Amino acid sequence: MRVILDECLPRRLLRDLPEHVVTTVPRQGWAGVTNGALLERVQSDEFDVFVTMDSNIVHQQNLAGLKTCLVVLHAVNSRYETLQPLLPQIQDAISNATPGSVFHIKD
Repeated sequence: MRVILDECLPRRLLRDLPEHVVTTVPRQGWAGVTNGALLERVQSDEFDVFVTMDSNIVHQQNLAGLKTCLVVLHAVNSRYETLQPLLPQIQDAISNATPGSVFHIKD
């Protein structure tokens, strides 16, 4: 799977998903891009999964016809130590990703 991590997530998560091709929004040069434009870029670059902590994205964007799976993390903060225990759920969501699916992962 091709996975992209939102800019609010720690880069250290990259190494915790070795079975996938993973990059970040900043590495793509997309830091600061608004949600709508960001989702368009994620889809046009054919990423399978977009992982974010922005829970508003599902309410603010029209997800009809979305070709990318969204994995939305709900945690008290975006520190690596906080998100690391969620890795089994994140990996499971990525493994079960289908176009347009949305997974909510809560700590």
